Amino acid sequence: MSAVSNAGHPGTAVGLAANQWGQGDNPDPLIRHKHGLVGTSVSRIDGPLKVQGKATFAAEFVKEGLTYAALAFSTIAKGRIETLDTSAAEAAPGVVLVMTYKNAPRMKPMPLFMTAEKAAGGDNLPIMQDDRVHWNGQPIALVLAETQEQADFASSLVHATFKAEPSVTNFKEAKRRGTKTGEFGGGPLKLEIGDAEAALTQVPVSIDAQYSTPRHSHNAIEPHAATVAWDGDALLVHDASQAVVHTAWSLSSVFGIDESQVHVTSPYVGGGFGSKTLWQHQVLGAAASKLAGRPVRITLSREGVYRMVGGRSQTEQRVALGADKDGRLKAIIHTGVVAMSHQNALPEPFILATRGAYAADAFKLHVEVAQMDMLANTFMRAPGEAVGTFGLECALDELADKLGIDPVEIRILNEPDKHPTEGKPFSSRNIVEAWRTGAQRFGWAKRNAKPGSVRQGEWLIGMGCATGTYPYYRMPGGAARITLRKDGHARVEIAAHEMGMGTATAHSQVTADRLGLPLDQVTFGYGDSKMPGAVLAGGSQQSASIGAAIVAAQHALFAQLLILAGNASPLAGLRPEEVGGFNGGLVALADLARSESYASIMGRAGRDEIVVQEDAPPPMELQNWSMHSYGAMFCEARVNAVTGETRISRFLGSFDCGRILNAKTAASQFRGGIIMGLGLALMEETQFDERNGRIMNPSLAEYHVPAHMDVPEIDVIWNDIPDPHTPMGAHGIGEIGITGTAAAVANAVFNATGKRVRDLPLTLDKLM
Repeated sequence: MSAVSNAGHPGTAVGLAANQWGQGDNPDPLIRHKHGLVGTSVSRIDGPLKVQGKATFAAEFVKEGLTYAALAFSTIAKGRIETLDTSAAEAAPGVVLVMTYKNAPRMKPMPLFMTAEKAAGGDNLPIMQDDRVHWNGQPIALVLAETQEQADFASSLVHATFKAEPSVTNFKEAKRRGTKTGEFGGGPLKLEIGDAEAALTQVPVSIDAQYSTPRHSHNAIEPHAATVAWDGDALLVHDASQAVVHTAWSLSSVFGIDESQVHVTSPYVGGGFGSKTLWQHQVLGAAASKLAGRPVRITLSREGVYRMVGGRSQTEQRVALGADKDGRLKAIIHTGVVAMSHQNALPEPFILATRGAYAADAFKLHVEVAQMDMLANTFMRAPGEAVGTFGLECALDELADKLGIDPVEIRILNEPDKHPTEGKPFSSRNIVEAWRTGAQRFGWAKRNAKPGSVRQGEWLIGMGCATGTYPYYRMPGGAARITLRKDGHARVEIAAHEMGMGTATAHSQVTADRLGLPLDQVTFGYGDSKMPGAVLAGGSQQSASIGAAIVAAQHALFAQLLILAGNASPLAGLRPEEVGGFNGGLVALADLARSESYASIMGRAGRDEIVVQEDAPPPMELQNWSMHSYGAMFCEARVNAVTGETRISRFLGSFDCGRILNAKTAASQFRGGIIMGLGLALMEETQFDERNGRIMNPSLAEYHVPAHMDVPEIDVIWNDIPDPHTPMGAHGIGEIGITGTAAAVANAVFNATGKRVRDLPLTLDKLM
């Protein structure tokens, strides 16, 4: 629950037309004053549809003549298909088509994500265009049939033999062959300030340790799926996507058609976490539909997701910290190696959090890449920060223990007054307050600093903490369309996404607040590439991008309304920035007695509705300020002294994330991130057979994620201090919950047992 109550009354908010964020002079009053709907606990507006089974997901769209797809996969890491016998599959009951490299349409590779503005591809390999095999699990045949069962059975009848070629599937061998500096966000993952290695040898106290994290696979509750159909040269794709516009553009590139000829919809998505962009299955489904002349539904099995959709790559990290005798950091070294395939562009950037977490005199940060023949890895909730904070925050805990300083206090002691490696001022940084309130609420003062000293029967009990941090992003491309009707109903449309985080709900609240309307008078349209904007649901930046677009469109709407109002209106002579939305109309901010309803303005002008569409301004705030979400993470762990079993008995996240738009959905996001962090800490691990590059645990029976019995009651609080330099005073919250969580668990386990585990996950064999 939030530590701050933010109550209000629907339909009475005053919304400012002007938009001054990033300027620092006249920040929007709505981010300084709490009233109206924003910040309150509103249940998700799509909830009733989902619990009633009325929400249509990607694999539930019905098309006349629909066929069903199933895939067969390669079993070698690199080489060629030597023989491919599909005769038995073609003769199986209900089979419509078997597609292989021999008969697939000619297609270009997917544009690789981050290589162009709208590129969405998970890899840039030819898709079923030749006999080459690039990873163990690559699709080699697609079967279309009248039912899913028939397709699944027929795909099992595809028989292939392969001519294997030398491949690199062993991480040690990949490193031996040489590494290169990773690149992320258009720049190298390498930074040196001063001589950190020399400084490390000159300080009185230091820590120098190795930490490692394994591969992780995506396991969204909804497996990846698409329903695709062609109408001449026009392609319709109902997808499970967090990037509808990017997917439409990328598919147009693959098939050599205009972007306007591809229509992607994604009204409901059962989780994405970075994985639901464009992978080979959507392309294969569209190619098979074109070949067969019929609509296709392609739904990956759970195993299929492991074979075709990338996850988080493994990391080996060195963290070395040097401090004076009082605990002030003088040197921070965070370097290491990650595995990456040849066909993707995401080295796990584990140094991102370290760049701005703590003050120090010297820094040495470097991510190196060792290339392997494997499935392309990709973004996974807080890429870089989730695993990078494990190394950094465990090392800082080790330093605090060596110095005899409280782990909370050493973090506060090393708070920077500006971004330590960029030099920018912080737009808003209230992590110290989050530490103080979190420690008090959690009962941190009761922690026994001596490891292994608290015991109940067989159970050793300990407390640990860690900092979580994730940057604020707002990508260019946001745009929104607002349609205001004379009856006071407003519809907002933007090509954004709802993956279960409450996007539609929170931004209906924002729109209602700004227009001064009741929530039930606002409709939020999203998940359609034909809508304006190119907003990606990733990097915890969607809310800022949507909010900026809504504010820009609202400003344009108010400008039009004032023109229509004319000289006969009580609002005559006012500029758009001088009015706000209030009780279903406009009001002068300086004089609430000067107001007129939307119905009156539009009625006098003879208009039934007004439609405005506006682009969000570019994210200039990022050039002026260092902007981040923060979390102070507290964990209580119990470790069985006999079996090594670990149970998390309490967890608290105390957050500093600017203004909270919806207290209910925010709490859910925070808890969800923490739960995913508990899985990262205790159980998640993709078992990769380094002999042949095959993932060996491709199911939820063998790849463990937290279940109800693994998760304690999770307490979340936040300070709700708005950032005056963001569109709504808010920072992203989708990924902050997972950052720092694994380190807090590991540090609690150390406090309970006296054993340092530097290799995730913290399985019982490492504690016995």
